[in-house]
Amino acid sequence: MKGLVPFNRKNSSLLNSDFEDFYDMIDDFFSGSLPSRRSLTKDTFKVDIQETDNEYLIEAEVPGVKKEEIGLNLTDGRLTISIKREEKADKDTKNYIHRERHYLSMSRSMYLSDAKPDDIKAKLDNGVLTITVKKQDNKIHPIDINIE
Repeated sequence: MKGLVPFNRKNSSLLNSDFEDFYDMIDDFFSGSLPSRRSLTKDTFKVDIQETDNEYLIEAEVPGVKKEEIGLNLTDGRLTISIKREEKADKDTKNYIHRERHYLSMSRSMYLSDAKPDDIKAKLDNGVLTITVKKQDNKIHPIDINIE
């Protein structure tokens, strides 16, 4: 047992089968760090929605995002939270061999049929965006009709 050498399926030219993707997935699973962490570069942000009798409370986890990078829009009962982030290059005179920039754009939408468009409040605090949307009264009220 002491003379065994680990076999890396990714770098082996001996293995050419239809199961390469499966083996890569298994290798990635066991070589990654556990527990896995959510990342805004690989995943969308988490949104929780609570409903009471007269309002909706939406909480979106957006760690590291600035207020200027968030867009909120309510159109036809659909609330959209969008994030746009662009990493800008500094104008340095350093002699870089390789340099990268990232652009991130993601959005989440939720349908709130009875949202009151003129009574929405949003607050960003410690990476949590809290949105309070009041409900409007959409109940059908009986109307008396006069007969001529």
